[in-house]
Amino acid sequence: MAGTGSRGRAERRSAGKLEGEVLAALWATDRPLTPVEIQREISGGLAYNTVHTILKRLYDKGLVLRDADGRRGAYRPARNAAEMTAEAMHETLYRGPDPIATLQQFVTRLTAEEEQALRRLLTGDGV
Repeated sequence: MAGTGSRGRAERRSAGKLEGEVLAALWATDRPLTPVEIQREISGGLAYNTVHTILKRLYDKGLVLRDADGRRGAYRPARNAAEMTAEAMHETLYRGPDPIATLQQFVTRLTAEEEQALRRLLTGDGV
């Protein structure tokens, strides 16, 4: 499904990686894309059926919306990349037994620029 490995065998990308690639293609444009258009945007020679399967999974998860366009459908993301990433961060924060300790570890690893942006957000000064 993907590129060639060190032994000349095709490497398979995980479903999660493929979902990310499809979402990235959708986020890169301001209009809905058909499966064929998405297939063209993603490198690695994915089969149309693979792209369609990934889109169905994303649709079932509520991550993409389907716009009917005659007999073929076009897809668009349900949320932008920042919204989706923030949601994943929030879910991860509460995955462990101590969300405050997790947050503390996260904050101590921020770059100086990220820390300044966080301070501005927390004080209501924007970014």
